[in-house]
Amino acid sequence: MPVVTLVLKKPHKSARKPKGDGHLRRGEILAAAEKIFIAEGYAGATIRKIADAVGVSSTALYMHFRDKDQILLEISDGAIERLLNLNTDIGGRPIDPVSRVRLMLEAYMRFALENPNTYELVFCGSGASISVDKQAGTLELGDRCFEKFSEPFREIAAAGRLRSGTAQSAAEVLWAGCHGLVSLLITKPNRTWSSSEELMGVMLDGLLNGLVTD
Repeated sequence: MPVVTLVLKKPHKSARKPKGDGHLRRGEILAAAEKIFIAEGYAGATIRKIADAVGVSSTALYMHFRDKDQILLEISDGAIERLLNLNTDIGGRPIDPVSRVRLMLEAYMRFALENPNTYELVFCGSGASISVDKQAGTLELGDRCFEKFSEPFREIAAAGRLRSGTAQSAAEVLWAGCHGLVSLLITKPNRTWSSSEELMGVMLDGLLNGLVTD
């Protein structure tokens, strides 16, 4: 699979939708907001800019979202839920736990490369612009996703197959390593990288062989 190239362009201002144009899908707002958050930064994005990109008034947008915090959190929840569903599906397969770990990490990296804007927005930002109280639901969802990812590591550790660390630290290290790889591919697209498939394979071979015994 070729390296995904992320091209950031100034958000296009859509023509204003006429009254009675029909139901405005929340997904249309989320897609426009995602591009503006990346291009302008969270602080630079405004409800007016998002509304202009969609082609509606700010008043109409407020009928769907109370503020831009809610928009960002809904984008985040959607991404994490997709990963949680992938982990749940893979975690339920009757295969060796190391194979489950590998499949989960492959799915994670492919999700990132297939959805670079979403990934950069959700997983590369600090989240400091939104209060912890507002993020509580999203943080809990993220914990559930990581818990599902961690389950096979506990099986590996219980079988005495970890070369170093604990199930928790091993899971954290593998996640961090894969996050670093896809983040570089997404944010440094102009570098001449090897193919993403080769890089993912080398990453997983190196990490898993280094941490887990046969």
